[in-house]
Amino acid sequence: MKILISNDDGYQAPGIVALYEALRDLSGVEVEVVAPEHNNSAKSNALTLHSPLYVHQSSNGFRYVNGTPADCVHIALTGLLGYRPDLVVSGINNGANMGDDTIYSGTVGAAMEGYLFGIPAIAFSQTEKGWAHLDAAASKARQLVLQLLPSLSGTSRSHEPWLLNVNIPNRPVNDIQGFKVARLGRRHAAEQVIAQTNPRGETMYWIGSAGPAKDDAEGTDFHATAQGYASITPLQVDLTDHDRLPYWAPVAAQLSQHPTDTGRESA
Repeated sequence: MKILISNDDGYQAPGIVALYEALRDLSGVEVEVVAPEHNNSAKSNALTLHSPLYVHQSSNGFRYVNGTPADCVHIALTGLLGYRPDLVVSGINNGANMGDDTIYSGTVGAAMEGYLFGIPAIAFSQTEKGWAHLDAAASKARQLVLQLLPSLSGTSRSHEPWLLNVNIPNRPVNDIQGFKVARLGRRHAAEQVIAQTNPRGETMYWIGSAGPAKDDAEGTDFHATAQGYASITPLQVDLTDHDRLPYWAPVAAQLSQHPTDTGRESA
């Protein structure tokens, strides 16, 4: 059984080190790390297409790439490793990836890259920044992976890959209530952009902080983690609004009747 680990906080981040240490001694499992050289938070699924990527190896055996989280997993799966891992695991992220965060998250992006290649994948995050009780988060990550390993074996492997987004409260392990399956919640719009003036008198902008939870009702990841549970949210990549397809069909049909009509009246 082979597991590939990546993240978006960089190969030296405490979260990825803790995750590696938690999984490395699982029976019958080989674990390898390919992660970004520097912090790449909020890079989502971005791939580097217009500049070269380089891979180096640190003293602890981790390989790191001067690219995005998705770059790391993409390179690993398309030639660097020389084998196909059974599971891609990303994290443990320094802060939550719940609700709308998942769209921007490099942690989720790394896991999703594995999923797009047909490999089961998990993104792990702590709900608060600062790495408090990281040992507990790593323990819960190990528990979940251990539970899922039998389904990844050759004889019982599912034909369809899956993608899980897991958020773990920053609590001592005995204070984490367990796991709860939850849907994504929603956030309010982000805080206002922060404008500053640089030494040359030019205005520069910093993206504002994420907004507070908008939909944190029971059943959401926000609610589950607030109650002390580690939330598990199965994700899919299909962004199609299937319910609205019938609404747009007449528009397309109307446009097709007059394919050259630009809306301009003749003089």
